[in-house]
Amino acid sequence: MTELAGLKVYVRGIVQGVGFRPFIYGLATQRHLTGWVRNTSSGVEIEVDGEPAALDDFLAAIQREHPPLARIDRLESQPCPINGYTQFSIDASQPLPGEFMPISPDVAVCADCRRELFDPSDRRYRYPFINCTNCGPRFSIITDIPYDRPNTSMANFPLCPDCQREYEDPRDRRFHAQPVACPTCGPSIWLESQGARLAEKEDALQMARDWLRQGKIIAVKGLGGFHLACDALNPQAVAELRRRKQRVGKPFAVMAFDLDTVRRFAGVSPEEQAQLTSPAHPIVLLDAKEDSGVAPEVAPGQNTLGIMLAYTPLHLLLLEPAPDFPSLLVMTSGNLSEEPIAYQDDDARSRLAGLADGFLMHNRPIHSRVDDSVVRILGQAPYFSRRSRGYAPNPLLLPKSLPPILAAGAELKNTFCLTRQEYAFVSHFIGDMENYETLASFEAGVAHFERLFRIQPERLACDLHPDYLASRYAQERSRREGLPLVLVQHHHAHLAACLGDNGWVSQEPVIGLSFDGAGLGPDGAIWGGEVLLGGYASYQRLYHLAYVPLPGGDLAARNPARMALAHLWQAGLDWDPALPPVQSLCFDDRTALRAQIEHRINTPLTSSMGRLFDAASALVGVCQKNTYEGQAAIELEMLADPLEEGHYPFEIRAGKAGESGILEPRPMWEALTADALAGTPIPVMAARFHNGLAGLALDVCTAIRQTTGARVVALSGGVWQNRRLTEITIRRLKQGGFTVLLHRQLPPNDGCIALGQAMVAAYAP
Repeated sequence: MTELAGLKVYVRGIVQGVGFRPFIYGLATQRHLTGWVRNTSSGVEIEVDGEPAALDDFLAAIQREHPPLARIDRLESQPCPINGYTQFSIDASQPLPGEFMPISPDVAVCADCRRELFDPSDRRYRYPFINCTNCGPRFSIITDIPYDRPNTSMANFPLCPDCQREYEDPRDRRFHAQPVACPTCGPSIWLESQGARLAEKEDALQMARDWLRQGKIIAVKGLGGFHLACDALNPQAVAELRRRKQRVGKPFAVMAFDLDTVRRFAGVSPEEQAQLTSPAHPIVLLDAKEDSGVAPEVAPGQNTLGIMLAYTPLHLLLLEPAPDFPSLLVMTSGNLSEEPIAYQDDDARSRLAGLADGFLMHNRPIHSRVDDSVVRILGQAPYFSRRSRGYAPNPLLLPKSLPPILAAGAELKNTFCLTRQEYAFVSHFIGDMENYETLASFEAGVAHFERLFRIQPERLACDLHPDYLASRYAQERSRREGLPLVLVQHHHAHLAACLGDNGWVSQEPVIGLSFDGAGLGPDGAIWGGEVLLGGYASYQRLYHLAYVPLPGGDLAARNPARMALAHLWQAGLDWDPALPPVQSLCFDDRTALRAQIEHRINTPLTSSMGRLFDAASALVGVCQKNTYEGQAAIELEMLADPLEEGHYPFEIRAGKAGESGILEPRPMWEALTADALAGTPIPVMAARFHNGLAGLALDVCTAIRQTTGARVVALSGGVWQNRRLTEITIRRLKQGGFTVLLHRQLPPNDGCIALGQAMVAAYAP
């Protein structure tokens, strides 16, 4: 008989709330091993006795067969004395003071629960909160670790006997599924309007569907906050939602019941299908079909649709197909423009009362607001515009262990980042830090992350701009707690974020094409078209887009026509009356603008690539006024002719000793305005502009390689959300012999800045 051996195993990663302990129980009992498994505040601990060969196979199976939602970051094992266990058991969780562990994000409803939801013989038939170990709320309901029911917002829903049996049975897929519930013991829904409860449970659902049929707007309490829903095929309903929400042109996201429905409205590649149906169920940007029937007001000026599949049982029931029911619903965040999404009942009633005709409510509290994530496919892989529900707070694994750092992030598209050991916990999407409500959400999020992950920052990092609300928070906390504060230049943070996103460990300097809208430079100018060389610890500004006046400062971002005339003035070109931006401004406005520029009245200098896009969009006649961030650039991209190969030229001027080189757009403006005055089609001009920028990127990187030997290029900044520009630039850089680093775990926009700040702070003296 083979002599038995003992083994102690420690597993770290996302291993709680994902069915890991019953998985271990099954592996152990199948191999006739005895011992125990338990959750701790730092992961999962296992102790087993058995034959050595069975123990080896047990370890291999943990890595090979772990549950689909689990992520093993570290697996350690060591021999231990055998203890003579007679069976294998799942023991109670063990809190460990000061320890921490990653937490699973919220997960879309799984296939098994979806099948039960529509099975009349199942006891959870049509129950809006059906879930199991493989799906359902996680991060949005957790209050503390370990991830046990008392530490969630389900603590006040005692389990009925049937749910209790499932919860305690290691062979059941609802074993220790913390949100598990049923119609007998769990949360419920109701419909209310103007403070009156009109219907409950199934009646509430059907009344909400009737109202949606009639073109009304419903506030739906979802997983991480409220959505505003209406019929996406009803132009009047969508237009009314825009009016109430004060959202002039920014596209709305839409939700569909299933993939077949999505295919009616948009093309879906295999890679896009994989994202739509992934456990995260994000919004995926898809190419819209012509004449699909979607109201034009859903996405004005766009040829794409942001579509997500129903990801909770309540959404599935709300969107259940019927001959007379809308097959596509607008499902946009429940807020007024620029406010954070509402997630608490009374706050929603107050803030959304003028936006929604009715409220489809439920009584499962949301502990953390979480917006929907947004991705598109780039190079057959997902590419984020927003990383939130379904992904946060999944940590990024860092190239080295870091001290506890809090990075406050940027002003727009804010996320914050906390580091501990080899993990970077980049927060869910906070939003634009432009009002008290968003600042309060930011502060609450920081406190929640510090508590969940047991992090007491030893160092703070923030943007160089002193007036950003996130920077002010870091400054005040630094003074209050006596913590060192590292100020990080915005575009250096972009470079460092892209390196961290890619697990970069080499000391080789990297070329950073940090192209975005705005970031304060050490010289007091507003940077944004930056070509850097460096890494985490330092950077050199080798080239930048030529400075132009920014009339009105930040207000210029809302007025592409004004930006176009500022660029023409800087280039020494006439404001020809036939040019669209000249025509869009009256004589008095043009006169005042010229005086403002010439006399430098509230006109800081900028090298912004985002403002270059604004100016180009205005000059070719696409967009003269932005009603949302990036509108001019987005609409310019949408119109670009995919077959046009011509390009507009830029001049690259090398810098003098100790000075940055200049990327001069004057030749481009000369060619573009000549085309515009000659009546060249807008799609041709839009394509030539994009092609010219891609050529500029290759040319400047080639010049840097000749003098420094650098061969790796990192693309970061909001401009790289432009799919056309990014794809062309990547292709040309690779053809030119460069290695290209692209964001894959975080968005290239300012949602990545916090990670970059943390990486720079970690390497600061």
